[in-house]
Amino acid sequence: MKTQVVMAATSLATSAAAAQQNVLPLPPMGFNNWARFMTNINESIFVDAAEAMSKNGLLKAGYDRLNLDDAWSTMERAKNGSMVWDTAKFPKGLPWLTQFMKSKGFIPGIYTDAGNLSCGGYPGALDHEAIDLKDFQDWGFEYLKMDGCNLPDDSEATYREVYSRWPKVISEASRPMVFSDSAPAYFSNQKNLTDWYSVMVWAAEYGQLARHSADVATYPKGNGWRSIMFNYGQNVRLARFQKPGFFNDPDFLIPDHPSFTMDEKKTQFALWCSLSAPLLLSADIPSLSKDIIDFLTNKDLIAVNQDKLIEQSTLVSQDGTWDVLTKNLENGDRLLTILNRGASAADLKVSWERIGFSTKALGNSNIQIKDLWTGKTSKVAASAGGITASKVPSHGTAVFRISKTASPVTATGMIFNTNTLKCLTDDKSGKVTWAACNAADAQVWAVRADGHINSLLRPDECIVDAKGKILSRHSGCRSDSWTYKISGNVINNVSGKCLTEGTDGSATAESCGYLLNEQVVALPVGVKVVEK
Repeated sequence: MKTQVVMAATSLATSAAAAQQNVLPLPPMGFNNWARFMTNINESIFVDAAEAMSKNGLLKAGYDRLNLDDAWSTMERAKNGSMVWDTAKFPKGLPWLTQFMKSKGFIPGIYTDAGNLSCGGYPGALDHEAIDLKDFQDWGFEYLKMDGCNLPDDSEATYREVYSRWPKVISEASRPMVFSDSAPAYFSNQKNLTDWYSVMVWAAEYGQLARHSADVATYPKGNGWRSIMFNYGQNVRLARFQKPGFFNDPDFLIPDHPSFTMDEKKTQFALWCSLSAPLLLSADIPSLSKDIIDFLTNKDLIAVNQDKLIEQSTLVSQDGTWDVLTKNLENGDRLLTILNRGASAADLKVSWERIGFSTKALGNSNIQIKDLWTGKTSKVAASAGGITASKVPSHGTAVFRISKTASPVTATGMIFNTNTLKCLTDDKSGKVTWAACNAADAQVWAVRADGHINSLLRPDECIVDAKGKILSRHSGCRSDSWTYKISGNVINNVSGKCLTEGTDGSATAESCGYLLNEQVVALPVGVKVVEK
């Protein structure tokens, strides 16, 4: 009887996961008014956006969602409890607007708030979940952004209970609804990130995407570059959560932000594509220049974003000037993204081993590489030792698609604590510690398919739990293997203990706790994540 119950529960979980994946199999692309227009929302913004996107190539490129944000309603509900659209802002009504959007080939979306008031002070959905969902669907909306202002209190438990009402009412509805969950944003950037991690765990179960950090372009206020770097920095901590049917959301693309250089605009797009993040534009669409439209419709980068593996690129190395990221693509290709945070244009060479290849396995082959900014394809000899990105501009990116090679891919990159951002660091002596990230070989780790982990500094030695101390030893490549959990724990399969950062920078194996800051770790993309 017990076995039957377990099997039934597993079947239900599998069915729920499959249903979630079917609702949104790929990252959404489209438009939202918030970052550009905020509460200055009206019917013409969406009519004009739809008309422009139909003509300028954005719709054809895949930007097919038009999402209303806060302040679309009146300040009071109707007597029957329903929300009421503001007829001064939407004189033809929301049902007319959704039909217009659909007639142009777009999918309509709407905003509400899980609390009693929205962030702009309009009616929230608290205790009106069923009636609001019915109204939204009756009006023609198929995507729901759920903000998190003004809940009864700011505890993780309250957010979990209130947000949990939505997957229930959505599952009981006659039609599917994409559910975009903003709850994690209200727990990010804290000294103690345990609640943030906890919210991300259930957000990945409740809906299809979760906005996890600050409103883009509002933090720091007015500085577009620092804003996108902040949200990008939050996103790279969360790769373990992304999976088919669920996407980490670092918020909107803001390609007409007045503080941006063109290279910074292109970099945000390239990074969001590399992360397989939602591509939701918040801009004055009819006024976008041809140069901006050209990069937003780059077929090669969109293909990376919409790749069916939907892997999120992870960090190979980071040193304050250069970020190097990689991920796998469905056809066996490999993506290499290089970000120059520095103040001037510069070159960077990335070795085959850092990309995840074996130089020995590559042999004397030529590797086909496509520059996704220029569209040019070239061949690089394995003997070159790697790929060189030349003249990457300040705050610019280089993005390369590497065709499938004879070398198997090993998940390779930084192992870092997602709270302190310190990197696991090897040493010639075999002592392993946590230190500031500097892009050295001692901080680039290969996580093998069998669970053994070695640094590029010491490729023949693997980390072991040596009576609570983490060391790199030759014997470790035969004995100790490790498992990566959705919690962020890296667990030794021999001792059952978790990789831990000590307050003194020591690397130890300790009893596993619940989402402890010293034990939540990011690993390279491609490592199997165990959810239970």
